[in-house]
Amino acid sequence: MAELITRKENAVGWVIFSNPTKFNAVSQDMWTALPGAIAAFDADPEVRLIVITGDGDKAFISGADISQFEKARGSAEAQAIYNQAVVDAYEAPVRCSKPVIAKIRGICMGGGLGLAAACDIRFAAEDAVFRMPAGRLGLGYNYTGIKRFTQIIGAAGTSDIFFSARKFNATDALAMGFVSRVLPLADFDREVAAYCEMVAENAPLTLAAAKFAIRQTGLDPEVRDLKQTARMIDICFDSDDYREGRRAFMEKRKPTFKGK
Repeated sequence: MAELITRKENAVGWVIFSNPTKFNAVSQDMWTALPGAIAAFDADPEVRLIVITGDGDKAFISGADISQFEKARGSAEAQAIYNQAVVDAYEAPVRCSKPVIAKIRGICMGGGLGLAAACDIRFAAEDAVFRMPAGRLGLGYNYTGIKRFTQIIGAAGTSDIFFSARKFNATDALAMGFVSRVLPLADFDREVAAYCEMVAENAPLTLAAAKFAIRQTGLDPEVRDLKQTARMIDICFDSDDYREGRRAFMEKRKPTFKGK
């Protein structure tokens, strides 16, 4: 059964793409469900960050479920509806105020690669395999998606993976800057959990302000909201968390942040 699974573990909201018999290929319903799942975690004050991953140890996401293409993408009208669902799904991690991490093991191709690119940080297990097969399917990739890749791996790297449609491994992904770290299988879960714990201990208002400012750097100048960026920075300096951070530093103890 293809489904999007969500669960909360301490301060981490998990979003799990589950379609194991098809290497977690994404159905239209799963694309449609993603924005709501991320929005729910974004609104939950107990959640400090979100991790997107795949079900099992074979795949992160192998791409869109091609078996649905004739029905879900068989006409111009159906294609437009499907495309909008995918665009909304890709935008959800970007627009989320909290850090969103892609935890990648096994196959990460097509729609999975695009979704991983929309996350803030990507960690890969050493068995991860990547591919952008658009050129083999004859489909067009939208400007926003292409721009997202160029911001991560540059124009030359984006040209390479789109023009060749080749498979590349975790070492390649690290070298081109697509993933932040490549981890041995034996350490993968533990290292990602430790990183999540480290992020969760930090001041939520600071993380939100940093993520918003980082996002502005990728927007065209005429749509950047630098006033809101400045407001979010001011909120940090006027917060109880900032006072707690200063006290904790002086008292040589770990701060306890409340997000206000």
